Amino acid sequence: MKKFLSYALILIFALAITGCGENKESDKLKIVTSFYPIYLDAINIAGGVDGVEVINLTKTQTGCLHDYQLTTEDMKTLETADIFIVNGLGMENFLDKVTSARKDLKIIDASKSDEIYVLKDGDEINPHVWTSVTYDMHQVKAITTQLCDADPAHAEQYKKNALEYLNKLSALRDEMHFALDNLPHKDIITFHEAFPYFAAEFKLNIVGVIEREPGTEPTPQELTEIIAKVNALPVKVLFAEPQFSPKAVDTIARETGATISILDPIVTGNATPDNKDGYLIKMRANMDVLANTLK
Repeated sequence: MKKFLSYALILIFALAITGCGENKESDKLKIVTSFYPIYLDAINIAGGVDGVEVINLTKTQTGCLHDYQLTTEDMKTLETADIFIVNGLGMENFLDKVTSARKDLKIIDASKSDEIYVLKDGDEINPHVWTSVTYDMHQVKAITTQLCDADPAHAEQYKKNALEYLNKLSALRDEMHFALDNLPHKDIITFHEAFPYFAAEFKLNIVGVIEREPGTEPTPQELTEIIAKVNALPVKVLFAEPQFSPKAVDTIARETGATISILDPIVTGNATPDNKDGYLIKMRANMDVLANTLK
């Protein structure tokens, strides 16, 4: 009787495990991206590939990731991830915590490319490389190469999808150069250090930055210097960002009579598969804003 009960318990336990396995989508490759611009690249490369799931980690309201703190929900998401795609270049300050908790997690660095030449402010690397369309294309290529190595079973589909997206990005780049390269005014004042790569690509000159660190308002001296720079501009316009409070921007605008326009560094947005063109849409909106304000 005891043997019978033991066998019965083992059988029930085995069936329970089998049942759990059927409910978990364990056969799916789960790709997690660190934040919105990386999600947009990844969903265009791996979205729609059978047996592959792409989800974004951080929430829509998050600005740049410099000071982001991982939540319990984030860690649960990463517990079941097979691949974690990051921007790199120091953008994800929490990456050490992730790799410490998940030593077996495959990390793909989107900025691992010999074609990306990083810009620095002193000794600090500026990680906002995706704001250059050309560099975003290099990130797409870097992700694709590493993803094919990590998941060779789907390599051909990844390459096909990446090529289609790269063609879209190439067309966007041509369109933006046509609209922006020959603008009569090139000097701009931005909200924070998100646009040096964008400016370098489209021949713009960033003459001032309102907040060196988002959330840290300029000192009285910095405010005075920015106001002087705005007053010297032939076109008095300030470029705010949708992710951050425009309080300091409003103050400068009142003092100078400058208008305020929005430039989106594309750090947040709707990270869903039906928004695959999010980068293209927001970059075209940035193009229109600049073309209309700097003419």
